[in-house]
Amino acid sequence: MAVQNGYSVNSAPAEESEGARDTDPLVSFKTVPARCGSARYTLATMMFFGFSVVYGLRVNLSVAMVAMVNHTDAEPAPNITVLTACPLLPGDNGSKPVVPPDLGPQYPWDAETQGWLLGAFFFGYLFTQIPGGYLAGHYGGSAYLGGGVLGTAALTLLTPLAARDTSGWWLFTLRALEGFGEGVTFPAMMAMFARWAPPLERSTLTAIASSGASFGAFVALPLTAYICQTLGWPAVFYICGSGGCVWAVFWFILVSDDPRTHPRISEEEKNYIINSIGAQGSGHGWSVPVLRMALSGPLWAIILCQMCANWSYYTLLTTMPTYMANVLHFELSSNAFLSALPYLGALLFSVLSGFTADALIERNTLSTVMVRKLFTITGLLLPAVCLVAVGYAGCSAVPAVTLLTVSSTLGGTSAAGVFVNQLDIAPRYAGVLLGITNTFGTIPGVLAPIVTGYLTEDHSLTGWRQVFWVAAGVNALGALIFTCMASGHIQTWALTEDDWVEGEGGGGGRGGEEEAGRRGGPHIKDS
Repeated sequence: MAVQNGYSVNSAPAEESEGARDTDPLVSFKTVPARCGSARYTLATMMFFGFSVVYGLRVNLSVAMVAMVNHTDAEPAPNITVLTACPLLPGDNGSKPVVPPDLGPQYPWDAETQGWLLGAFFFGYLFTQIPGGYLAGHYGGSAYLGGGVLGTAALTLLTPLAARDTSGWWLFTLRALEGFGEGVTFPAMMAMFARWAPPLERSTLTAIASSGASFGAFVALPLTAYICQTLGWPAVFYICGSGGCVWAVFWFILVSDDPRTHPRISEEEKNYIINSIGAQGSGHGWSVPVLRMALSGPLWAIILCQMCANWSYYTLLTTMPTYMANVLHFELSSNAFLSALPYLGALLFSVLSGFTADALIERNTLSTVMVRKLFTITGLLLPAVCLVAVGYAGCSAVPAVTLLTVSSTLGGTSAAGVFVNQLDIAPRYAGVLLGITNTFGTIPGVLAPIVTGYLTEDHSLTGWRQVFWVAAGVNALGALIFTCMASGHIQTWALTEDDWVEGEGGGGGRGGEEEAGRRGGPHIKDS
């Protein structure tokens, strides 16, 4: 359905824009094409299952590692005293958890080797974020997202073969290649939504797609443990890899780069998407305004905020099992569902926040930038409060586990905040921007475990309290930065000539940009 009066959502009628407020509605739609069964929601659903596969492939090794390693020589020496922050439970002698049955070969990898193998994924993951976003923005993202998942799934099938090298180098190389392939997936998603997601549905579509990551982790953690105990650890990689290959077949059949080239989309939905996105739905070509991006305050707000949010995420991801096992003496392997529960909560809250955010924008309750700030603050500050409380839960397992779960759940609301903000400030460069922010956002994954290890050297509750305080403080810092620097407007460096024609803004230069803003051009703001 064409936009009322022929204006895109990224512009407003010239005669009505004079004196317009940031909270004024940009456009009114007579009708919006049905969502159920639509091409745009089919795309989001396929992305949901794609990212479920992606995260399943990412976390399966961390669980299967328990069954892959020979723990015979890992027992502490008889004369070594194991320090514990909390008293052992009745009947607990402090020994290590029982390893799953020997279903598959085991290897003599020490703790250092295991750490390198588990971290190998990120060595490849870092290198393809920005190139993947750039190429997806130029050519279209379907081939990169589908190819990234397919390549990672195919390599996963080779895991049992690579593991036969007891030195671990073949498996390290394989996992790095998997990260290399998977690094393009999230930037490609954002590049596709730049062409597919109408501004009033951005939060919902992005939240549906990205929540697949939480769903994948929620399913993969207990499922991997179950498969290891029943079919053996090699079956984990055969099943997960095969699932990714099957998904890729449906992806390439059902998905297109652009609404204009989709063979089954209705004319009504195609016109609705194209007219509501406007010129920002085109590819960015080979030229990217790198210098102006580097000087953009709103972009740095996203980068720094995502780094801060990821600090607490990676802290919990890497240390929560250790905290529960070594401090609270909770046996995670006996209840894998509990370790996956936070991901289920994050999934539900991320999707709910997406629908809520779009409703607030569509009904003109809050401006776009206020909605993004609201959900970012909610997704960072409330979890920070829970993290601080965990540090004072002491040796009480139930309050500690509950607070950790609530913290991760509330963090899901940021999906409608900082995570989708790239589409607000530069839709046509969204893939590149997500590649940049994801690259920076991976840095806490390296630093957070190191800081945690340093603070908890004495295995005391005080040390763990400091870990949670640091994570909470970093979260609060991210919320502050985003609140002060974020924007909901398209930045001037992201505009095209068609944007100026569409908004009757005329030629380039700062004067033309200001005139475009006054006369009804795209809602823009320079950084």
